[in-house]
Amino acid sequence: MSEAANAEVPIIETNRLVLRGWRPTDREPFAALNADARVMEHFPVPLTRAESDALADRITTHLVTKGWGLWAVERRAGGAFIGFTGLAEVTFDALFGPAIEVGWRLARDAWGFGYATEGARAALRFGFQQLGLEEIVSFTSPRNVRSVAVMERLGMTRDPADDFDHPRVPVGNPLRRHVLYRLRRTDWRATAGPESTT
Repeated sequence: MSEAANAEVPIIETNRLVLRGWRPTDREPFAALNADARVMEHFPVPLTRAESDALADRITTHLVTKGWGLWAVERRAGGAFIGFTGLAEVTFDALFGPAIEVGWRLARDAWGFGYATEGARAALRFGFQQLGLEEIVSFTSPRNVRSVAVMERLGMTRDPADDFDHPRVPVGNPLRRHVLYRLRRTDWRATAGPESTT
């Protein structure tokens, strides 16, 4: 995707991060994090370079076409690409659908600094303020305690009755069971602070 097309993508800035359109130079570090067994521990398999590039293409096309999606994330200090965060349409059949999900995937050397929470808060703000969404969800394997902790820090809540088997994870795979977290616009308003600017 061209830089000119990416120029139309909204840029979101937080205290330490920039959420922006994707660049060709993001592909190599993106492929590295998608091939990292620790990063992909809670997905069925790591991605090959071709699979990673295809995912980057899909993400970029959605972001440019819709004006929102999964933004590339870089540190404001130094400008290093560290992964993605943002909003995605739930494209599989689910009792909680149709829905918009907030999600993130960061390189391992970016873990432990609160970047996932900071970036996701900015994405939530965009979803509720700019898109006018009434609810945003997030989901993962219950084994993914790091992401579950982020969801809870975001003020999202879980009802065990919403837990589900992810249809894109093979039957018998221990990662198939997922927990679902929700955040309503009204609940977000009660806790949102000045985390970002668009």
